[in-house]
Amino acid sequence: MCSQQKTQEKITREFTDEEFEKHYELKSQGLEKILGKSHDVVGHAIIPFEIGGAVDMYYFPNALEGTGFATMELIQPDGTGPIPNRNGTYELVAFTKLNYVSDTTETNAFNLIERRTCGTFTAIGNYSLEAKLEPGETIEIPEDDKPNKCLIFDEYKPDNKDFIIGDKEHGLLLVIEVFRNEMEYAMENGSSELLKKLKEKGFYPYSDLDRPSVIE
Repeated sequence: MCSQQKTQEKITREFTDEEFEKHYELKSQGLEKILGKSHDVVGHAIIPFEIGGAVDMYYFPNALEGTGFATMELIQPDGTGPIPNRNGTYELVAFTKLNYVSDTTETNAFNLIERRTCGTFTAIGNYSLEAKLEPGETIEIPEDDKPNKCLIFDEYKPDNKDFIIGDKEHGLLLVIEVFRNEMEYAMENGSSELLKKLKEKGFYPYSDLDRPSVIE
């Protein structure tokens, strides 16, 4: 989904190890102020995101019931990254009602949604370099031999807490996977109406689809 020009620009930008380490520490602190203490385990990609692989996955078991997922590779040490939306540059977050488990069995329910979320984050992370992605927008992600993923974005700012890295304010873009009829409803009636229905049913901000659609 990412253009060759954007990919090349991303690859050729260089920062020192010290800059990366300081930025990583400050970003971790900023995320934990919003999502709570992160898990000690990090889901590292075999091929790094910056050279065409998947994003690393960071887990937050203390944010809400279940587990929060977040990226930490989109915003660079100089503050650049995704094309800025109304909240500036941002990292991605998503949630499941399932608790984190260390069992690596591929058929484990938590691992299935974790891998699915990783694929979603990777696709959106790449696309964010060439398109402005705003809270309230909807998007489809193609799936090989499967129906497209249907997603809706929202600003994630619980209790009005800002996402701060050092002394600079950034944004968190919440990614919610929804059913196709829910996405179509959002496109026709406005995303705020769908988000309202999801909240009323207790399904917000989760991406779990083992639930009924909120559109009757």
